[in-house]
Parts: sequence; structure tokens; C-alpha cells
Amino acid sequence: MQDHELYQYLLGLKTPWTVARIELNAKERKVDVWAEHSSGASWPCPECEKALPLYDHAEERVWRHLDSCQYKTFLHARIPRVACPEHGVLQARVPWAEPRSRFTLLFERLAIDVLGECDVTGATRILGISWDEAWHIMEAAVRRGRARKARTVVREIGVDEKSAAKGHKYLTLVCDLERGVIEYIGDGRRQESLEEYYAGLKPEQLKGIEAVAMDMWEPYIQATLAKVPEAAGKIVFDRFHVMGHMGKAVDDVRKAEHKALMEEGDETLKGSKYLWLYSGGNMPESREAEFAQLKEQGLKVGRAWTIKEALRELWNYWYTESARKFWKRWYFWATHSRLTPVIDVAGLIRRHIENILTYCRHRITNAVSEGLNCKIQGIKKMACGFRNQDNFKTAIYFHCGGLDLYPC
Repeated sequence: MQDHELYQYLLGLKTPWTVARIELNAKERKVDVWAEHSSGASWPCPECEKALPLYDHAEERVWRHLDSCQYKTFLHARIPRVACPEHGVLQARVPWAEPRSRFTLLFERLAIDVLGECDVTGATRILGISWDEAWHIMEAAVRRGRARKARTVVREIGVDEKSAAKGHKYLTLVCDLERGVIEYIGDGRRQESLEEYYAGLKPEQLKGIEAVAMDMWEPYIQATLAKVPEAAGKIVFDRFHVMGHMGKAVDDVRKAEHKALMEEGDETLKGSKYLWLYSGGNMPESREAEFAQLKEQGLKVGRAWTIKEALRELWNYWYTESARKFWKRWYFWATHSRLTPVIDVAGLIRRHIENILTYCRHRITNAVSEGLNCKIQGIKKMACGFRNQDNFKTAIYFHCGGLDLYPC
């Protein structure tokens, strides 16, 4: 096989395109390939697909292609232009690259795979491209993927926040809980941040939302109530967020009690902070005996921990009224515990109890959203942070958006 035929095959060139010339530069470790088309060929208008004769050519352009062994390979060609009576003079499409791209389709596919497995800086070293070129590929992939995304009904969504940078800068994340992908990223964590997502949905998509998992952040609550039909029965306050409040209450009780004991020279609670944050079933075997001994001493923090653990039973009920009866018993116990942090959290739960009990119907949590949040934190850490918030959003969509990123 001659070199022209080889590159004709490697580049996937078909009539009317052929390889006209090849140059090997051993010093610069690169291969340059020039493609030309046959005379008399007709070209479809990129807008209406009407076949038209050649009008003229644009200036020669260069595309980066997959390497030929250890040599960088570049494809050169002058793109034909057509004069469409309806759309004017336009460049015809070439079969090896997307419009305005400086990379062939095959190279872009490789770059997307590499960018999906490592950070941008690592990808630039592997691919031999600049940081800006890598980001251009990533941005184009996300733009392409989001444009292709079908406007389907997302039945169950999770709403969460993510710190974007220092200085209380946040992003609002909307997650498809069934597919485990990010649907939307909004700036800030205001009511408007979430309303923008709802505003972009069609009426049938809004009506099709069956449940929304979120924490008890008032702006998100108000945005959902304002935009989602019958939202009052669809909002589910996340169980892990509720238990997080109880965990903090237990820790507050421990700190106050530890301080009082230390003033008397009693070090009973010294080094026990993390023991009280465990649930009953997750206690490390190596510390079970120590924890059992602490619980037997009649400490305030022991009572707080027992009340916290009892609350977990609420999410085991399948019927709302049964869960409500349990809740009333638990609330009486908590509010008569004489433990101020526990009483405060019990009051917080009481104010939101109706949308905690909706778990009996919808049985969703924000666990998927929290998992994505951890993945996003890994992306942020791998990039050593993002000074540009738009770049951060692009990276989230690229890695967590479930998008079809590849060029056609």
C-alpha cells in the first residue's frame, strides 16, 4: 500500500476528497497531509442541503489528527464555498471535522476520553495540546451534549448546593435521582437560582415532577412551591440532612457537658467526640466496649444520642399516619429531655414535619445528589480549584451531566 493510500484510509477520506501530498518532518516529529477534492464536484449547502457547484475556496486550514505512531499528524485543506441563492456564500462541510473545529472528529473523540479520565493539565501532556485547546474541546463537547439532550420528564429530582469558591460563593445543583446525573447548575443559592431551572421546563415537564428531595433551605422551598404544580405534597426533606441536625445537637450537648466536667477535673468525655457521631450500627468494633461503658454512666450526651438514634425509626414507616404517631411520641420525649440543643432541633423538625413525612409516599433522599457532590469535589480538587466559575460549571456538566459528548 502506498503512503497516499494509507493516509486516505487512516483519515477516512472518500470521494471527492483524496490525499494530494504528504510531508514527513523528522526534526519536528510531525506529518503533514494535504487533502484535495476533484474538480466538478458539487457541494451541499450547510443550511438547506441543496447541491450547488463550487463558488470558491476559503484559505487553507489545518486540523490536528491522531498521531502517526510518535509523530503528530496534521491535515491541511482548503474548504470549498458555495453560493446558495437563499443563504448566501457559505463554507461547505468537511467529513473529517465539525465546523470551526481545529481538530478532526477522531482526535476529538480521543481527547474527550482522555479528559474524562484525568485533569486538563494531564490531558494536555498526553495529547500534546495546549490548556486552552483542551478547554475548547471540553466546552464544545458540553455545548454539543446539552444541545442534543432530549427534553424528557424527570420524575424525581434532588436539589443541593455546592461551594464554588471561597467567600460564600455557591452553585445550585439539580440532579436526576433516577439516572444519577446533573440536570442543571445555577449561580448562587437564591430562590431565583432554582426558579431559573423550573422556568426552562415545559408545562408537561413541570407537571411530570413527582418528588423533589432537598434540605430545609427556605429559598429552594419557595421556588419549588411557586413553580411546581402541587409541590406541597412533592417536596421531601432529606433524611440525612435532618439527622445531620440531630448529630450536631448531640455534639453541642457533649461539648457543654465536657466543659462542665473538665471544670471539676473529670475527663470522662475526653476523646469521645466521634463516638457520639456514629449511629448504633456503624460503631467500630474496637470501640464498642468503650462506648457501652460511656452510655451506662447516665451522661446527658448519652440521652441525647439515644433520642437521636430513636428518630431513625421514623423513616422505616410506610404509612404516613403511623409515622405521624411515632413522631408525636418522639417529639414529646425530645422536648421533655431538658437538653436545649435537642429541643431546638425538635422544634425545627416540627415546623417541617409535613414534608418529612412525604418520604412515606415518595421514599427518596438526596443520597444521589450528595454522591455527585462528592464527585464534583474530586473534580475541583483535581483541578486545584477553579478561578472561573463558568469553567467549573463546564467541568461538572462534562463529568456528571450524562451527556452525549462525542462529535458525530
